[in-house]
Amino acid sequence: MTPRSVLNRSLLALTGLVLLGGGLLVLFAGFDLYRRHALVPPAGWPLITPADVLLGSADRARWSSQGWWWWPAVIAALVLTAALALWWLLAQLGRRRPGSLPVGGTPPQEGVELRDSALSDAIAAEAGALPGVDRATVHITGRPARHRTRVSLTLTPEGSPGATLGALCEGPLRTARRSTGLPDLPTEVRLHVARHKPHRAE
Repeated sequence: MTPRSVLNRSLLALTGLVLLGGGLLVLFAGFDLYRRHALVPPAGWPLITPADVLLGSADRARWSSQGWWWWPAVIAALVLTAALALWWLLAQLGRRRPGSLPVGGTPPQEGVELRDSALSDAIAAEAGALPGVDRATVHITGRPARHRTRVSLTLTPEGSPGATLGALCEGPLRTARRSTGLPDLPTEVRLHVARHKPHRAE
């Protein structure tokens, strides 16, 4: 699991818990479940009865006294938060993984398919063994019919970008195309150079 996946899942879990808690709070108050089931909420608990509101008249007056800019700023912040949440959701939907790729042609021979994670690991292992490559990571994104391979190579200080790129195309990527039987394997390659360790002169 990549750090981005861990971050996305953590944010989704946190957002889900917040929304679930808010929904249960409103649900309990709206249906007056505290009174019906003789439940005693903690002191200062908001939204206990159907007549309760989040901001009472005193609270609204207190916040309004902060200045004319207060409520426009609150509304702008809420709109910005909603826009960022929508953008993030659309970005997650656009990063759908293909799941599996056919092996040996289209349709796959005898229903044999290859998981995208297994293909990514195979390409990364072969690319990491190329001369001049210190580390390699591979991610396959998109839909099954329009997948895309993203390769990130960290070169050693002595590595040659041109030679490494040629070896990548002729080696791991050609093997992947031959294994899946796909005529085209759209690939984006990013090259980085490992930092030198400082040499101490004595």
